[in-house]
Amino acid sequence: MEHANILIVEDEDVQRSLLEDLLRKEGFGAAGAGNGADALQIFKEQPIDIVLLDFKLPDTDGLTLLKQFKGMNPEAEIIMITAYGSIENAVDALKSGASEYLTKPIDLEDLLFKIKKIEEKRHLVHENKVLKEVLQGRLKTANFIYTSDKMNEVVSLIVRIAKTDSTCVIEGESGVGKELVVDLIHELSERKDQPLVKVNCAAIPDNLLESELFGYEKGAFTGAFQRKVGKFELANKGTLFLDEIGDMPLLLQSKLLRVIQAREVERLGGLHPIRIDVRIITATNRNLEEEVKKSTFRDDLYYRLNVVTIRVPPLQERREDIPVFMNFFLKRYNDRHRKIIKGFTNEARDILIKNDYPGNVRQLENIIERAVVLTRGEYISKEDLPFFSAADQAPAGGGIKDVVESMEKKMILEALIKADWVQTKAASAIDISERMLRYKIKKYGIKTN
Repeated sequence: MEHANILIVEDEDVQRSLLEDLLRKEGFGAAGAGNGADALQIFKEQPIDIVLLDFKLPDTDGLTLLKQFKGMNPEAEIIMITAYGSIENAVDALKSGASEYLTKPIDLEDLLFKIKKIEEKRHLVHENKVLKEVLQGRLKTANFIYTSDKMNEVVSLIVRIAKTDSTCVIEGESGVGKELVVDLIHELSERKDQPLVKVNCAAIPDNLLESELFGYEKGAFTGAFQRKVGKFELANKGTLFLDEIGDMPLLLQSKLLRVIQAREVERLGGLHPIRIDVRIITATNRNLEEEVKKSTFRDDLYYRLNVVTIRVPPLQERREDIPVFMNFFLKRYNDRHRKIIKGFTNEARDILIKNDYPGNVRQLENIIERAVVLTRGEYISKEDLPFFSAADQAPAGGGIKDVVESMEKKMILEALIKADWVQTKAASAIDISERMLRYKIKKYGIKTN
């Protein structure tokens, strides 16, 4: 949230000007009025958060004006200013809704302390309001559901940074929902009506990523038949999300650093820099501090990007969220596939809640969708969860071959899930050829997308 807007209602011109100057230097919005009529007019026309209200005014008294302010905006915070001899008036004001009171002559340090205390309260109220909206699904980011304390901490941090333009790094394993965090930050930001542009740095070949980010002019290279506007320009005034930033090559990292520092881009083949105003959010499933130590990620870029780190915990660290996701995905895929499945058997529910999820929320969603599609009953049962009943445990009484095959099947399945079912990536992760992977998938009857 931005600093509060403060209205100073004080009939002494010198005192009022002194307070206005002090508050503006501290970063607050400040307006002044020398009487009750002017104060009411300003209060009606401008968004006022805090009022410094002198008890004695030429056309009214502070207590009357306090009640009028509170009637117009109950959330406005009022600090009464009173003389030494009228403390009883301050007590009456506190009973009528004033937040604090000061005695003349005003102690400026005490005034700033009281204002900052009120601001902290306002921020907390705002934060709680947004948290409730997230929980009740009032925001556009409808997929952002949770009930765990750990995710509550994540959302609390999101609310605090959303209104700023600070860069941030979102860390977390594949499938935890990092992109949803970006959506929520953007929706709560001052840039919410401007573009949110997303780029997956790992999904674009290194030789194309530069032109994708910065654009190019016609004739810049062979095949550049017309001008292409880059993602930075498309995101101007809005937010640019760079997913899997840890996969960006070092040469391009240095160019990104220059863009952040200069706040301008230059298209490939361009002659003039282009000014941009973009908030950058990045995400990675790597530990960037470790990448910096290994010299695969620039330390200066890391410190530029990592003003705030938001760590999204894996699903196994917030198991209380699993039932919420189960019901959410059941409803989604009932609607999508025109099914009327009522829920889960106790055994199936127990298996789903207790299981580890290397692919996190994305894996759980995939499992629920498959179960919805395949089940013939009114409830999803253990038999509709072949990954758990067959792949996660060795067959009872089996020989070495059975045990090895069971472990191999589980390893292949986990590799596929972590690779988002991209077989080339999965094969590379477990060090076998793609051809061998396809053979194993067919052998074990693993259903792929």
